[in-house]
This record gives sequence, C-alpha cells and structure tokens, in this order.
Amino acid sequence: MTAMPPRPRPFILVVNGRKVRQPVFVFGAPHSGTDLIMRALKRAPEFHVTVGQPSVLNVVFALARTPSIQQGRGEAAATVLRDAFAQAWQVAPHACMTCLPECQQATVRSLAGTCVDERDIRRYGDASPALIYCADALVDAFPDARFVQIVRDGRAVSAAMLSDPDELAWFRRGVANVENEFPNPFYGIETEVDRAAWPTLSAAGRCAMRWRGSVHKMARLRNALGADQLTTFRYEQVILEPRAAATSLSEFVEAKVAAIDVPHNMRETGAWRRLLSPAQLAEIEKVAGQQLRRVGYGDLPGQTARVSPCVGMFASRGGPSSTRPGSMAHD
Repeated sequence: MTAMPPRPRPFILVVNGRKVRQPVFVFGAPHSGTDLIMRALKRAPEFHVTVGQPSVLNVVFALARTPSIQQGRGEAAATVLRDAFAQAWQVAPHACMTCLPECQQATVRSLAGTCVDERDIRRYGDASPALIYCADALVDAFPDARFVQIVRDGRAVSAAMLSDPDELAWFRRGVANVENEFPNPFYGIETEVDRAAWPTLSAAGRCAMRWRGSVHKMARLRNALGADQLTTFRYEQVILEPRAAATSLSEFVEAKVAAIDVPHNMRETGAWRRLLSPAQLAEIEKVAGQQLRRVGYGDLPGQTARVSPCVGMFASRGGPSSTRPGSMAHD
C-alpha cells in the first residue's frame, strides 16, 4: 500500500460567504463519462459544480503537463489550486459564461444569468479535464474532499479520442513534451521503455497509452484513500443502470442525486468494434492489453465482451469488491 505523505494543516476556504466543506471532484480519462457524473451533481440541490473555469484549467494543465514543478512543493501546489477554485466557484453571470460548453448546457441559467442561486449553495464540486493528474495536490488543498472516479473500456476511450481534434492536438510536435518531462503521467509515459516507444506509436497507440496512464493513476489513488473518500464507477454499468448509479452516488456524497441522464448517443458500448481498424486494435492491445484485462475488459478482438464490477486494480484495500449485478460499489 502506498502511504500518503503527512498533510498540511487544514485551511478554511470561504466562497460566496460560505465555508467550502467536502467538495466533490470527478476524475477520469478523456471520454470516460465524467460528464455523466458532472451533470447529475450539477442538477443536485445545494450543489455548485463547475467544469473548465479558466482559473482552474490554467493551473490544472500546468501541473498535469509539468509534474516536476510539484515535486517538493506540495503545499504550494495546494495553495495555487485552492486559490483557483476560490475564483472558479464565485457565482456571477460572467463566470458561468467561461465554463466549458458541457457545463453550460447541463442546466438552464436563471434570469440573473447564473446556473445556481448563490443562496442555495451548500456544496461545491468540479469535473474539469485532467484533474486526476492533480489528485495529490487536491487532497492537500481539500483534506475532506470526496473523489469520484469513472473508468471506461480503453478501446472505447481510444476510439472517442481519435475523433476528437482537441485530444489529438496534445500529440502534435512541439506540444507533446515527452522528451523534457519524464516521467510524464499526462501521456502515460512511466518508464524508459514507454518513452522510447512513444515516437513509434500511431495516434491509436498514444491514446491507449494515455488511457493506461490514467488507469494507473486512479489505482494508486485508490490505494492511498479510503472508501469513505473515493469511489469508482464503471461507465458501462452507469449507462446500463443509471438509477442504481444515482443511488450509489447519493450515498457516497451524502446528498440527493435524483438521476443520471444518459444521452441516446452514449448508450452503445461496443461502437469501438466498428470504429477501430484491426491494426489499431492490435496496437491498443500491445500498449494496454494487460491493463484492459486487469480492470475487467478482458475480451480480445472477436470475443464476447465481459464487463465485470470494478475489481482488480480498483478493488478496496480490504479485497475485491462484491456487488450485485449493475450496482456501484464504493470500491
């Protein structure tokens, strides 16, 4: 078990005239379904959830892409993150306009131009991209925070990333800082073997490496935090049984989450089979096949998919989770 370092003394953050208590942060690889959890929390009473506020994105991507700047500066990184969220969680019309589109579309803004009534806020949250790479600093910044992870089949994630120009842009020459930043969790590069392989990989292989890196990051976080502070959902089970997922999410965050809405275009779990070529599937298998099977996506191309509860790398420290079919364990 990886022990977490000693935490700094608690810091009381006040936003909109209220103390920030047990904020909820949502993690996942790109296109893993964090938006499903985000929308559910954003529509929950008393919650103010943001996605992609500039003050947060600037800090998160800086820390994610250059993790070396955090080394030996844990308390400083926590302070910077805390300041970023203090700004991001301010309720004002201009603030709502700077969130990412998926956040703006999650709720209807009031006549005042805000997504939430400031007087109703009791809890805060965020589901900005790349938060997983700042997890340690977030725990330092908010020791009482709750963390929600969501994992999805790496082949589906890779297929979705391949159709997303914003994600592919991270692979461009001059953007991918894999030579001068090592190890590089953002790109999934953890060993010299990974770094040597990177230039030879196609976009599909690089997407798989990013997914693999996020899975490793989530597994390490699972080993460091207790079940009362972190839970892991599986995308395929969330879209199969959204009511059960909403109930489990409610229990974990200790607040009423009425429903998880699954858009029609997100209900197909096997689209990657027709979207990925045999060559792409073979490269994904080479890069991340072991991790796919360790988190329950054990079928090889041409076999029947087996989606099991989140066990293996995401099992609780007391052993693999035991859940009824479709349920979401706080593993």
